[in-house]
Amino acid sequence: MGTLILILGVALWSGAHLFKRVAPAQRAAMGEEAGKGKIALALLASIILMWLGYRWADPIWLWASPIWMTHLNNLLVFIGFYLFAVSGLKTNLHRRIRHPQLSGFKAWALAHLLVVGTVQGVILFGGLLAWAVVAVITINRAQPTWTPTPEAPMWKEGVAIVGAIFVTLVVGIIHGWVGPWPFGG
Repeated sequence: MGTLILILGVALWSGAHLFKRVAPAQRAAMGEEAGKGKIALALLASIILMWLGYRWADPIWLWASPIWMTHLNNLLVFIGFYLFAVSGLKTNLHRRIRHPQLSGFKAWALAHLLVVGTVQGVILFGGLLAWAVVAVITINRAQPTWTPTPEAPMWKEGVAIVGAIFVTLVVGIIHGWVGPWPFGG
């Protein structure tokens, strides 16, 4: 039952995020503010379904990750948080990466996919990685031209790096409270 709930959560997450792109007329008919509220509720429900489904699914192990994979996981998670900061701060790296948030999300999902060798890990993290790839393709098809952000001061890169380190440590500590300790050892 947990696996089915997990699949429904990933599907709802993907559908809610892609709805505006694949069904723009239906999304517009929902209204701007009311539509945002309904999408937000769908995303909240998807997160709850994914969390419950992941917790309730019996783990079926496909592989065991070597110890060094924890370090690769942490590096990819850091890169993911850094790319989110790049997007928010509009750093110079944002001028070279069209979708830094989705790229960061893909790094995060791949990191977890590598270290969580269970069927539910493949469903959750593989499904979310697939969603992020499809989202990039869908956006690029809908908006084929892209104008990079203006050049930014270099200090923004430093802020993005420091912010990503801080968020990685805080999220890692919280991760250890609610799940496995992510820093090895």
